[in-house]
Amino acid sequence: MQIEKISDTYHRITFSDGSVVYLIGTAHVSKNSVEEVRNIIESENPDRVCIELDAGRMANKTEKKNWEEQDIRKVFREGKGFFLLANTALASFQRKLGAQTGANPGEEILGAAKLAEEKGIPVSLCDRDIQITFRRAWAKSGLWNKCKLLATLISAAFSNEEITPEELEELKNQETLEGMLNEVSKELPSVKEVLIDERDMYLASKICSAPGERKVAVIGAGHTKGVIATMERIDSGENVPDPRDLEIIPKGKGWGKAAGYIIPLLIVALIIYGIVANGWDQGLRTFIYWIIVNVGCTFVTTLISAAHPLNILACAITAPFFALNPVLGVGMLGGILEATLRKPKVKDFEKLNDDAMKLGGWYRNRILHCLLVFFLSSVGSMLGTFVAFPILIARLA
Repeated sequence: MQIEKISDTYHRITFSDGSVVYLIGTAHVSKNSVEEVRNIIESENPDRVCIELDAGRMANKTEKKNWEEQDIRKVFREGKGFFLLANTALASFQRKLGAQTGANPGEEILGAAKLAEEKGIPVSLCDRDIQITFRRAWAKSGLWNKCKLLATLISAAFSNEEITPEELEELKNQETLEGMLNEVSKELPSVKEVLIDERDMYLASKICSAPGERKVAVIGAGHTKGVIATMERIDSGENVPDPRDLEIIPKGKGWGKAAGYIIPLLIVALIIYGIVANGWDQGLRTFIYWIIVNVGCTFVTTLISAAHPLNILACAITAPFFALNPVLGVGMLGGILEATLRKPKVKDFEKLNDDAMKLGGWYRNRILHCLLVFFLSSVGSMLGTFVAFPILIARLA
């Protein structure tokens, strides 16, 4: 295989069978990337264009949605609240960068697909489904890494830091990218593995297997090095992971599931111990302390979320009992009730992306507000559990 580096973002890759891939690494909110992609497709006139999108995201970007059919309550019932929260925060961050640079997120990807359609060139969607990617990252992350991932995404969404077009173009430089990815690998190794390494292999396999002898492939610049490395392995006949294997959601480990029951079981054990050692009065006082602390913490965080008054009461009252059941969560109740008591309107869906870029938008937009209530009520219940535990031990001692 021959690799010709035409620029930092553009490589001409010739495989041993004579087929060619023109690989373009872009920044998804760069105006220059939009023009670069168009110029290369125009000049090379390939017989296929491969893009870093999956069918679901392509449909979301190109098809008109029937907002009235969307039901946010279904998201919470299916346990996908954290996935939607993370996805919304990430989209908000990309959109904010796009607003600063004058390019919509993914505009170069959509531009490649549109130009290919105009020229009658087939398009291959080569990325893994975003929901599968998030679910694999979530499944492979421990509790601490999950918290860091959400905190990183949310802080990025609300950040007021400005980025210049020059700084954005520097992000496409391979040395800069490698430094950033190394930092991510240190802080969130499992997330980097799923979001970058796995998708490098997935994208490379899909691009190589797509029909055509002359293909233009448009991917994020952060994937360029990994995709080229995987293409070299494929061309030399080495075994690489089957894309279908990278779509399987890892099952939770037995000890991981058991860990979710440890705190509830310890709480119950402390209450029972109080009854056995000191009588029913002490056991009842221990249980009441548990309720007061959990109710109080959940009430405060749900109040901060500006949930509906009835929802605040419902979350606070039920929090101690939800905390004893790791399968359910008070956040699920909070999200569903908020969407029921303050049903989202069509305009909330239409303004979702714009509102997500501002803190006030998370309170004003009813879709985002449901996510905020879901998140803060969950945090309150977890905080109540961890605060109550040492208090109960101290009282028994």
